[in-house]
Amino acid sequence: MSKSLGNTVAPQDVSSKMGAEIIRLWVASTDYSGDLGIDDKILARVVDAYRRIRNTLRFLLANTSDFDASKDAVAYGEMLEIDQFALARSAQLQQEILAHYKVYEFHPVVAKLQLFCSEDLGGFYLDVLKDRLYTSAPKSLARRSAQTALYQITQALLRWMSPFLSFTAEEAWKIVGHSESIFLEKFTELPAGDEGLLAKWTRLCEIRNQVNKDIEVVRTTGAVGSSLQAEVTLTAEPEDLALLQSLKDDLKFVFTTSAATAVAGDALSTTVKASEHAKCERCWHYREDVGVNPEHPSICGRCDSNLHGTGEVRTKA
Repeated sequence: MSKSLGNTVAPQDVSSKMGAEIIRLWVASTDYSGDLGIDDKILARVVDAYRRIRNTLRFLLANTSDFDASKDAVAYGEMLEIDQFALARSAQLQQEILAHYKVYEFHPVVAKLQLFCSEDLGGFYLDVLKDRLYTSAPKSLARRSAQTALYQITQALLRWMSPFLSFTAEEAWKIVGHSESIFLEKFTELPAGDEGLLAKWTRLCEIRNQVNKDIEVVRTTGAVGSSLQAEVTLTAEPEDLALLQSLKDDLKFVFTTSAATAVAGDALSTTVKASEHAKCERCWHYREDVGVNPEHPSICGRCDSNLHGTGEVRTKA
């Protein structure tokens, strides 16, 4: 920008069109040790980043609306393994964010926060979690475990973003906060987990990305419509095989498929086929036991148990 050339951007114009938060986020996302650039394209990217963070926050708030941490929280040791991983990953990120804040490095915080919302949460954890949040019994351990993790992540996320998305953080704090202002709070304490847990689920994320690519190839041929219509068989070397088999029946939830099995082989590969079973109208999984209860012929045995019985048992995902 140059005032003499007349190509400046007036903050008042940006604020009136996009909101003051966009100006704050642009400042925070820019490396102030060098030249600062701003134009319509840069601001459009900032708006996209803001929407990504805000939409993630909306999902977190919506899915903890019936959760009371004082009554419904699940102890860390009793939580499902993927929920423990999500909190451990959040604790890992918080350490990095605090280190940046101590030396007034704001742009790495914004970059890491965007990546966390789009990949760690949106691209993996929240996507896997949807089945449990939407189909498990409302007060079941499986659902409350998920909500406990989401609640703690929300508490941490609001603190991370509050220095540069002040209005948004304060707006959300009015919904989930227990004090007058987010700016009266200290950073939340998150369970760190262990290196083995982080390594295991980081590898599962990598495998999931590969499986998603293999499913997409089959989907483009028209053989399957969505990942839930697919059944996958993974061939894996001993180390990956042990990791995959440790999830037992919960493996299919990690890949968002209706069935998933792992067998021994020389290298990681995926075989994808369309399920031959009927589709459950409630959970959208294709299962052999759809209609097992004649009183509810359109839903599967899992959903029937979650609605009218003791509920399914989930331990990993």
